[in-house]
Amino acid sequence: MSGTLFIVTAPSGAGKTTLVHGLLQRNADLFLSVSHTTRAPREGEENGREYHFVDVDRFHTLRMAGEFIEWARVHGNYYGTSRSWLAAQLEQGRDTVLEIDWQGARQMREAFPDAVSIFVLPPSLAELEARLRGRGTDSEEVISRRLLAARGEMRHVQEFAYVIINAHLPAALDDLATIVQAARLRCASQRMRYPHYFAFLEQD
Repeated sequence: MSGTLFIVTAPSGAGKTTLVHGLLQRNADLFLSVSHTTRAPREGEENGREYHFVDVDRFHTLRMAGEFIEWARVHGNYYGTSRSWLAAQLEQGRDTVLEIDWQGARQMREAFPDAVSIFVLPPSLAELEARLRGRGTDSEEVISRRLLAARGEMRHVQEFAYVIINAHLPAALDDLATIVQAARLRCASQRMRYPHYFAFLEQD
């Protein structure tokens, strides 16, 4: 049995982390892919839960050892997805959600062509700026850099199979849950999960 990989991408501040956490609360049988990063933990984050927080030297050691199936530098920090961990999750039939930037998403789609890719858009750049400022965790310089980067990131939206506009969080969460359910009902997924229901196909 093989699990489904769900790739969720968005510019910083668009709400993807909040949406993914809400999705995981609704679905006990969904698992979060925990990436490695060199950025500092934000308030409330725990090592091994949101990310594996490592320093730059450790990150590059893992990268050189081939541990990352993809990696990228985003806003001055490095992020990478563990090849061995993700492969084990999917081989065990565990549907896994990966939060990632558009560059990493492109690499992941090449490695996992059956992955379900989802892009989360903010309703406007003005709202995106308000959300970034509302977090109260970033300096003016960082906010300006994130807003500038967001314009370029959103130009890649057409590369994704699904797009959610996060104007109203409950509605956006419903949309995300619907995408997951629809993917699980694909014929190929159903045949792998419930082969006994398709036994008649093997009969003469």
